[in-house]
Amino acid sequence: MEIKNIIFDFGGVLMDWDPRYFFKDYFKDDEKMEYFLEHIAQSEWNEEQDRGRSLAEGTEIQVKKFPEWEKELKAYYDNWTIMLKSDIPKNVDILRRLEKTDYQLFGLTNWSEETFPYAVENYDFFQIFDGKIVVSGTEKLIKPDPKIWHVLLERYHLQISESVFIDDNPKNIEMAHSLGFKTIKINPDTDLELELKELGVKF
Repeated sequence: MEIKNIIFDFGGVLMDWDPRYFFKDYFKDDEKMEYFLEHIAQSEWNEEQDRGRSLAEGTEIQVKKFPEWEKELKAYYDNWTIMLKSDIPKNVDILRRLEKTDYQLFGLTNWSEETFPYAVENYDFFQIFDGKIVVSGTEKLIKPDPKIWHVLLERYHLQISESVFIDDNPKNIEMAHSLGFKTIKINPDTDLELELKELGVKF
């Protein structure tokens, strides 16, 4: 089946986000930073904000659990924009080239509804999607729950067999593959153009 739709995750694919970009200077102690990110402000906690819980509520819940880390926990979302270091130029370049083709381009992202607007306002490539973006925090669904892919498919009347899904998270790739999408797993050294061409995408 000919590919017509190319669906991008954002974090790790088009955007370079990592809490270490802020906390490395904050702690000036890598061991303490890693402890904090693994046991206190762990990714599972942040994912609940991506699922739609407010940043204030998420912070309050965690401060009650770990009152001795209150200052650090409050610093997390207060300094979130520092964690969003930059775009990933080589992959954004591919997106800009795809804009000049006939492929339909979509976004499917695990992202807080409160922080996503900052990215859209500060990185112009989001305009390429022309609003065709499904955000987990808005939908109250999060990858790898298959329901969020079905939101995208139904909203934009897409056929899975005509669609490629690009993500950096193995669980999301695994789920998309099981649903029938062609998939590309992004690593730091992935040649996205080559991977797309191997699936039949023409530039």
